[in-house]
Amino acid sequence: MSKQTKATPKFANEAQERAYWEKHDSWDHLDWSKAVKVTLPNLKPTTKTISLRLPQHLLDSIKVAANARDVPYQSLIKVWLQEKLRTQ
Repeated sequence: MSKQTKATPKFANEAQERAYWEKHDSWDHLDWSKAVKVTLPNLKPTTKTISLRLPQHLLDSIKVAANARDVPYQSLIKVWLQEKLRTQ
């Protein structure tokens, strides 16, 4: 069932448009039942902080490898994990 929507007015500038949308709901102007979910691939993905316990010798080896590549060790861990997932 499609709903009747109001035409969106033309605005002379952003200030006028902002003032309009502060007092009006987009529900009156759009049929949200026809909305489509989109993917924005160029956005930086969100990150989640985790705690990972590693044996000291393993962490030391990772830090040496990262230092040899002149990258932060946590970045190197992320790269290695991503590479491993791609090979699965």
